[in-house]
Amino acid sequence: MSPVRKLACSLTFEREARIGGFKAIAGVDEAGRGCLLGPVYAAAVILHPDRPIRGLNDSKVLDPEIREELAIRIRERAVAFAVAAATVLEIDRINILQASRLAMRRAVEALQPAADYLLVDATTIDLPVAQRAIIHGDGLSRSIAAASILAKTSRDALLRELDLVYPGYGLASNKGYGCPEHLAGLDLLGPTPEHRMTYAPVRERTQRSLFAEAGS
Repeated sequence: MSPVRKLACSLTFEREARIGGFKAIAGVDEAGRGCLLGPVYAAAVILHPDRPIRGLNDSKVLDPEIREELAIRIRERAVAFAVAAATVLEIDRINILQASRLAMRRAVEALQPAADYLLVDATTIDLPVAQRAIIHGDGLSRSIAAASILAKTSRDALLRELDLVYPGYGLASNKGYGCPEHLAGLDLLGPTPEHRMTYAPVRERTQRSLFAEAGS
């Protein structure tokens, strides 16, 4: 584990922004960049300074049950929150980094009230809003952690639905990541309309399938 990851998830960055005169400070993060299937999700959250939420942390280190409980508390106690996505077609067209930034921008634009300062996990957003990119921000800033939780739980809910539409890939359990069950499903069934065709494991299997059909 890197030294950065050992730092506590806190409100240090939020306090610094308030000292700088900002009032509506939103944490922003995405979920699903490394998946082979489905949209990339993003969330923006403005935490209430007087309604703290215990246990906020990077969504990836939380147990699923705790993550779901925290998502409910965030929606109940936050000043504002919004969840948005970029589609598979957008991911394949503009690449996953730009699609992630697009989803983040959509989430920020949907906030009511609007944010006047952004704390963003590891990147910046194309908006005329003061902002700070924080490497490993989902494990350092509670606002970004809250956004990571909402993005992750929202995307997980969609993948459970897609598992019913496209059985055979194990989407409810692997959430679209390239685990053995998912790759075996791709080998057997081929890609669905929700697969990211520019991702190598999907592209390579699609090409092999086309070559096999051409040679049969």
